[in-house]
Amino acid sequence: MPFSLSGRVALITGNSTGLGKAMGLALGKAGAKVPVNFANNEARAKKALEEYQAAGIRTALIRCDVTTEEGVEFLFRETEQKLGKPDIIVPNATCEQPLKPIEEYDWAFYQRMLDFFIKSPFLLTKRGLAHLKQQRWGRIINITSEVYHRSVSPFSAYVAAKGGQIGWSRSMSQELAPFGITVNMVAPGWIPVERHESDPQEVKDAYRALIPMKRWGVPQDVADAVLFLASEEAGFVTGQTLCVNGGMTPW
Repeated sequence: MPFSLSGRVALITGNSTGLGKAMGLALGKAGAKVPVNFANNEARAKKALEEYQAAGIRTALIRCDVTTEEGVEFLFRETEQKLGKPDIIVPNATCEQPLKPIEEYDWAFYQRMLDFFIKSPFLLTKRGLAHLKQQRWGRIINITSEVYHRSVSPFSAYVAAKGGQIGWSRSMSQELAPFGITVNMVAPGWIPVERHESDPQEVKDAYRALIPMKRWGVPQDVADAVLFLASEEAGFVTGQTLCVNGGMTPW
């Protein structure tokens, strides 16, 4: 079976909704054991857990804050006890992403962006690395964004943090390659999910008109890219960014 993840454990943060849930379901259906990780909305997470279970995926519900060392340690400990040691790490959790001119941001919000997109991937990778190095196999897949490549404005906090995440991923890909561990990135375009339901229709229409493929992306598009990078078939691919945006960044 191509892209089989049988016997693997995939840790995807923030995978009770949106793109993260699509990734979790895709990797789980390919054979991986996948915990459902969430921070706030327990009712939504329990509903997602039922979806995973209905798909035949071995899973567990784990609530924690993945921007803290304590939260990451709890996530790994619970996953290891219930499902096994993670082989695939996908830092996906995010927070609110307002577009604001720089005068309306404060450093606390910038720090929040850095915590989600640089600190959390660092903590997750560091915690899981001993197992990956020991078995000389691992997949780290950071979910970045086209906003860095397109220099989206006014969005400086998010763009800066994503730029840092991209740089960190590239450096880590070189550091970990000798151990059989790949580090790659999936950079989605704007793919509407639950949190975009209240976004102005005129803003959605304006973005949609720019997409060369003339259709919206869907969560499964991103999930399929993550599945490829998590698989054996991508074993000689590292340090790369796979843009999933219908041709918005052809460079």
